[in-house]
Amino acid sequence: MAKKKITDFVEEVTSDFLEENGLELYACEFVKEGRDWFLRVYIDKKTSEAGEEAEEYVSTDDCELVSRYLSQKLDEEDPIAQNYYLEVSSPGMDRILYKEKDFARFSGRLVDVNLYKAVDGKKQFEGILKGISEGQIVIEDENGSEIKFPAEQVAVTRLAVVF
Repeated sequence: MAKKKITDFVEEVTSDFLEENGLELYACEFVKEGRDWFLRVYIDKKTSEAGEEAEEYVSTDDCELVSRYLSQKLDEEDPIAQNYYLEVSSPGMDRILYKEKDFARFSGRLVDVNLYKAVDGKKQFEGILKGISEGQIVIEDENGSEIKFPAEQVAVTRLAVVF
């Protein structure tokens, strides 16, 4: 089964199970690293439709529950020909923002933006996420200036971790 199809399969077989358990699929990837293949599944607590977020975090029990369920489904359907490692985890404190709903959910939070190509001699920016609008990721820098990056020029946007 192709890489894309494997992630689609994971989304399909886990959607109802995650919903029943107050969770959602945050991201999924099937990647080769060195000689090994990894099926990584990132789960998160289900967010409310109103966008109100109580800071709830995925527990190790949540990860174990999903891992056991998904492992059983993968064994039953056997969609992956090669050997692989299954990893189920939370997106973490420094989560990557993938979808528009992620940018909306974490608007107002401090983010790190890494670019493919330097702008004004810099490839890394930090600022308060304003959101994503018309294909551009918008942040406010420490001086209060708004900076916009075309989404296709952004390598990764992730929540900044402040200690």
